[in-house]
Formats: sequence, C-alpha cells, structure tokens
Amino acid sequence: MGCAPSIHVSQSGVIYCRDSDESNSPNQTTTISQGTATLHGLFIKTDAADSIPSVLAYQSRQQPPPSAGPRRKERREPGSSARARTPRCCGIEAETQTSNASVKQASTAEVQIGPMRLTQDPIQVLLIFAKEDNQSDGFWWACDRAGYRCNIARTPESALESFLDKHQEIIVIDHRNSRYFDAEDICRSIRATKPSEHTVILAVIPRTSADQEETSVLPLLNAGFDRQFMENSSITACYNELVQIEHGEVRSQFKLRACNAAFTALDRCQEAIEITSEDHVIQYVNPAFERMMGYHKGELIGKELTELPKSDKNCADLLDTINTCIKKGKEWQGVYYARRKSGDSIQQHVKITPVIGQGGKIRHFVSLKRLYCASENSKQLYKSHHDEKYAGDNSQSESYSFKFKNRRKDSTDVNSITSQSSDASSLQTRRYSSMARIHSMTIEAPITKVINIINAAQENSPVTVAEALDRVLEILRTTELYSPQLGTKDEDPHTSDLVGGLMTDGLRRLSGNEYVFSKNMNLSHSHLSVPNTVNDVPPCITQLLDNEESWDFDIFELEALTNKRPLVFLGLKIFSRFGVSEFLNCSEATLRAWLQVIEANYHSSNSYHNSTHAADVLHATAFFLGQERVKGSLDRLDEVAALIAATIHDVDHPGRTNSFLCNAGSELAVLYNDTAVLESHHTALAFQLTIKDSKCNIFKNIDRNHYRSLRQSIIDMVLATEMTKHFEHVNKFVNSINKPMASEETSSRSEGSDCECAANKKNFPDNQTLIKRMMIKCADVANPCRPLELCIEWAGRISEEYFAQTDEEKRQGLPVVMPVFDRNTCSIPKSQISFIDYFITDMFDAWDAFAHLPVLMQNLANNYKHWKTLDELKCKTLRLPSENNN
Repeated sequence: MGCAPSIHVSQSGVIYCRDSDESNSPNQTTTISQGTATLHGLFIKTDAADSIPSVLAYQSRQQPPPSAGPRRKERREPGSSARARTPRCCGIEAETQTSNASVKQASTAEVQIGPMRLTQDPIQVLLIFAKEDNQSDGFWWACDRAGYRCNIARTPESALESFLDKHQEIIVIDHRNSRYFDAEDICRSIRATKPSEHTVILAVIPRTSADQEETSVLPLLNAGFDRQFMENSSITACYNELVQIEHGEVRSQFKLRACNAAFTALDRCQEAIEITSEDHVIQYVNPAFERMMGYHKGELIGKELTELPKSDKNCADLLDTINTCIKKGKEWQGVYYARRKSGDSIQQHVKITPVIGQGGKIRHFVSLKRLYCASENSKQLYKSHHDEKYAGDNSQSESYSFKFKNRRKDSTDVNSITSQSSDASSLQTRRYSSMARIHSMTIEAPITKVINIINAAQENSPVTVAEALDRVLEILRTTELYSPQLGTKDEDPHTSDLVGGLMTDGLRRLSGNEYVFSKNMNLSHSHLSVPNTVNDVPPCITQLLDNEESWDFDIFELEALTNKRPLVFLGLKIFSRFGVSEFLNCSEATLRAWLQVIEANYHSSNSYHNSTHAADVLHATAFFLGQERVKGSLDRLDEVAALIAATIHDVDHPGRTNSFLCNAGSELAVLYNDTAVLESHHTALAFQLTIKDSKCNIFKNIDRNHYRSLRQSIIDMVLATEMTKHFEHVNKFVNSINKPMASEETSSRSEGSDCECAANKKNFPDNQTLIKRMMIKCADVANPCRPLELCIEWAGRISEEYFAQTDEEKRQGLPVVMPVFDRNTCSIPKSQISFIDYFITDMFDAWDAFAHLPVLMQNLANNYKHWKTLDELKCKTLRLPSENNN
C-alpha cells in the first residue's frame, strides 16, 4: 500500500482502516479494533462514528530519515508516551508528548522592543487540510524540526474552534482544491475574530506549470491571507517558509501585541497625553486629555493642531518659540494656555518631547499636560534660588527647564514668557504683593480654606507627599468634584449615550430649527367624571386604591381604569392619607382642582413622561415616606413638599431630553440658559398654574414663611431630578448620611449603649435636604426596582420615547445625542443593563442602606437577571421568545 490509509467508523463504533488505493474494493477493508484506532502513532478512543477527531494536535514524533522523505504511517513503540483527552465539542483531541530534544529547541526567545524586554513562547501552528497528503506531512515535519507546537484541523468548524482555543501565531490553509472546503471563506471567518489581529495566515496554492501564467496575489490578500506558498512537500522548503514567517511577520506582530501594554499605561495615566505626527496631526490622546480638554478622541484624532481653537491669552510669538525649539529635536517645557471645547481657557504645564524615528528624523511629538498649579510656581522659585546659590554660573542648559534664569515662564503674567527685558526682581515683587493681598482677604470659601491648608502642609513635606498633594489640588480646582469620569477603553455605547443624553445639556449647537412645545391643551381624556371627594370614586377604582400602600401596586391598571387620568385619583387618596389639605389649610375641592390642572398639563401623547409616570413617582415617594427611618428624619412640611414635588416634577414635559432642547435652540433652552431647562420649567409652570387661579391655589391659606419654606423645598427637590448632578447628590448622601450613620451604629454596638447621635445628625436641615433629594431621585427612576411586569412595561415606554427623539433629530438634522436608541437597531436589554449598572445600583444601595428596602433590592436583582438573560440570548425584545408566545 503506497498511500496513507483512510479511517472509517461504523455506527456501532467499529473502526476500519482502508488503503486509499484500494478504496474501490470493499472487501479489502480491514477491521483494526472496536473502540480504538491507530492513526499516526496516536491512540484515539471512540464509542461512535461521530467521535472521530476533527482536530489533531501534534507536538512531536520521531522524524524520518532525510532520505526517506515524509513518512505517512508510523506506530508508536510500546511504552512510549501517549494520552487521549476527554471528548470536546469538536470531537476528541489526540495529543502526543513533546520530546526532550524538541523542548530544548522550542525554548522561549527574548525579544527587545525599545526599552521593553519580552519573552516569546514557542510558536503555535494550525494546519487546515481536509485530507492528509505529502504537503500536510511536509508542514507537520517542518513544525517538528523547528520545535513548533502544531495542530491539524480537517473541517472549517474545527479549525475555527481550535484557533479560538489556542490562538496560533501561524495558520496554513490548503487552497489547492475547493472540493472539501472554501479556503478563502475559512480565512475570512478567522479574520472576523479578535485574536486573528496578530496571526499570519498562509495559503498553499497549487504548483503552476512553466507555460502557465502566475495568478495575482490580490484575491488572497483581500480574503485576509498574508502570504502564499506554492505547493512543495519538501520538509526543508516548508521549514524555511515557517522560519522566515517567524522571524518576520510573527516577530513583528509579537512586538505590536506588546504595545497594548504601553497603551494601557497611557490610558491609565493621570497626566493628559497627546501624540502628534511630525506635521502636527493628532494621532492619539488619552482619557485624561479628553477629560481636561472636554473633547472626545473621535473629534481630535486626524485633525491638525492648527484646526483647534487657540486661547488668546498666550503671547503672539509663543507658538513660534515652541516650534523652533522642538523642530531642533529639543524638549520644550513651560506654561501654556489652552482652550477647552467649552470655550474657556485653562493654564497648563506642558512638556513636549520630539521622538526620533526612521532615518534619524522626527516622526512624532509627545506632549504631557497637566493643570498648572500656583503652588508649583512657589516651589520652582525656591528651587531656582537654591540652584543659583550652589551651582553658580556652571548650571547652563539649552533645555527649556524651570531654572532661575528662565523662571519667568512660570509667571501667571503670560506676556512675560518670551519677554527678554522683564525685570525679574520687580516681577517677583509684584507677584508676592498680589499674593499678600489675596491672603489678606477676609471672605474665604470653604474650598479656599482647604486649598490653603494643603499648600501650607506642602512646605515641610517630603517630595512624594508634596507631589501627591499637588494631585489633590488639581482635583479640588475642578468644578465637577462629585461626577465620576467615564472610561473610554471599551466604552459601552449604551452607557455613553445615556450619559451624553441625560447628563449633559447637549452640544450647544444651535441650528435654524426652533423647537417649540406642542402643548396639548385639548385634554378631553374621557367622559369619566372627576370625583368631588375621596369617597366619591367608582368602586372598581376604590378597590384598586385599597392596595396603594403596597410597593406592588399596579399603576398601569389604574391608568386603564381612569382612562389615562391616574394622577387625580391616586393623588386624592395619598394626599388624604398624609393630611395634606389639613396642613395647607385648604379644602378638598381646591386640592382636587389643583390635581386636575396639573394632570391636564401633562402630555398624554408622551409614551413615558405623562401623568402615569407622575402618579408612579408620587406612589414611590409616599411609599418611602412610610418607612420608619425616613419618617423619623423628616418633619411634616418636608412630607408635604415631597408629595407636591413628586406630583409636579415633570409637568408639561415635551417627551424630549434637555440635550435635544439645547441643540434645537428651543425657547425654554434660551430662557433658562441651557441649564436644567426642563426641571426649571416644571417648577416655574407648576407655581404659575397654582397661583393664577384661586380655585386651585392650594397655598392661598398658609402664612408667608411657611409658603417660602415649602416653595424652596419643592424647587430643590424637582431640580434634584436633573441628571447632570446625579453623582453629586448620591456622593453627598453617602458621605453625609450613610457613612456617619454606619460609624455611629458601629460605635453604638461596641459601647453597648443606644446612641442618638446618628438620628440627630439626620435631622440637621442640610441632611434633611440630602434625604429629600435622594428620595425623589430614587422615586423618579424606580422602574428597575418594580415587579418584573411593571419594569418591562416602563422599559418599553422610555425606549419608545427615546426612539421618537432620535427619529426627530434625524428629520431636523440635529445632533443625535443617543445614537444607540435607533428603533431599527437598539437592544433594549443592553440599554437597561447599562442604565442599571451606571445609575441605579449604587444609588439604590445607598438608599437601601438608609431606608431599608429589601423588596426593592430583590426586584432589582431579579429584573437585572432578566435583562442579562435576554442580552446573552441576543434578544433585542422585552421578553423571551417563549414568554412572547404565551
């Protein structure tokens, strides 16, 4: 038998061996064994025909004598090392042990890339051949000679599985015959995976005759191949090809992979970093740079520095001075004013370093930037005097450093940066005089006191401590002290869009389109009569409202029974339970008229921000007010203010976000200067509607002081629902309420006595304000904590409202602030997961720690699991397919 035998397995698990040149003679089939087979010296256990392995992993075997050529059959000697792996999804993977000689040959190699020293593991090779022949054997023996670890796959499926499991550096695909599989399709499927980014794929093409024109390599390159290898079963030819690939493309790809570590370090660096080309085209910025300058990297990369707005605070020739220096290959360091995206100028300490590349030419410029601190100026002046005293005239340097002779670069007077005629002593005198006047001021904000204390602590601190305090000062000088910084590494687009749509006031890009509210003043919801008193309510609604104190109360059933007018009915019941009429000294008829007016100014056409949402928030607020710890922390006026705030908190909401209104240049955005536009409108309109008609003025009978306190509390709570200050409110609550309360409870337990300090602290006016803000914020976004069916309905409604906004933004040519909310592509489960992860979990953990709400937290966990299950199944709908069928 001159050719390799083929292996066959019957349905009963009997394995047959048949020579390929005798395949037409069934009588020549020989049974080897039942349950085992010998193939290339490997023992493969099998119980059925489908257990034949589609991936064979070879690590070594005895190489044939050079004169013999590649052998295609070989049995392992008795007692030699062999093992069979347990079955996997693609069959059984048979593997031999690597010989000692091969281990030495395949030892790890050290590779140098810049200052990094890397260790490269032995190369792994994947051979994809549908059938065994001289060519596959040639590559296998070449791998064995080179000490590479080698796998052979017979099918496209097993090839992809093997690659995803082992991430081989080199893949050889048989492109000689398309009868068994399409080599280019296999290549494309591998290239579609993330690990293939650093893999070299080789196509084995058939040998062409001397008179045949060689085909173009472009189709192979377009399919994802890196090289082609003309059919040659010589072990030496295969060996040479693989070794060249290792020392060429594989080594280069290995170095590129190591660059990920450097980019990770840059992404985590606290200093802002910008890399440009020799022509000053921006090639990279790190997240710290994005945060400092207010841009997203997508807005910067590929642009020339000259295209970005410049600050007018720098002197005219500063840029020329910088360019002259860095083009000579010298580092420049100094103080520079930059303009943020918002338009304001910031003072930066900048260090620009030229990077020499191929040909000894400057290929890149690396800029390190951090906010300039005045305290640094004082330290540099001290250092300058010290250097001058001990170094004398010998301390000469061409670099732009902070030595005494160049200390004017640190001056806050930017015009003196390049001025050569400024008098250093007079400049120093002016600076100290100015600082003396500042420190003599008697009006100091608390943050100023903190900064002064830190500055004083720096004077006698070690260098490491002083540098750490510098970082603290940088953070304290920012305005967003309580807002976290969203990372950009593998940013979830749903989270990014939610943050952009809910926590910003848009792109401030006005167009010719003016967005005006389409108030629905014709509000004939139905012919359902409005009750004159709480007792004058239809029986079916009364029966449902009997359960309104439960967290499981079904607001959608009330919406249906009241023909989309749930706020009046639920409001009358809850306000009666809390004695609001008695506190305000108004009649129940006045209260009913007020609820009617407020509900009439909610837009029933909105899928989410309608009076049902207002009723839901009112219900949640009343539920929270019923919790013992909340009840013990607030007084009667706080309770009434919270219920009124919940009722009015979204009145006249247009079903669009603040970002949309700012981008559209709406009348309200102009009126409220693009700041808390909707929240300001809700409160202003609610008070206008209340006081313009005595019949619905619920405040007409309370004294002026009570009214002012009540009004201030209501306004504060409604403004707290604006999402740009979300993390500020949550963090203040945690630091002022949760942490002191936990500390007091811990000390109380350790001392074995009851301590009322925590309760007293909660009743401080400032802390009561924090509790009220947190309460209405949680009530406003409590949908993920409702029972699953209610949660699903709310998710569908808010998504539909965002879909409608995206549709309108596209129609009007406005910036799309939440691109993922495209009704054709959006995954609602993903959006819910992102919302819960980024906004809900931490806030409700803090609220639960204070108010103790186990039912809500259990609902939140169950609902999150529901969305995760849908997401894992790639469902974009609200329910599982099985649930939809039911």
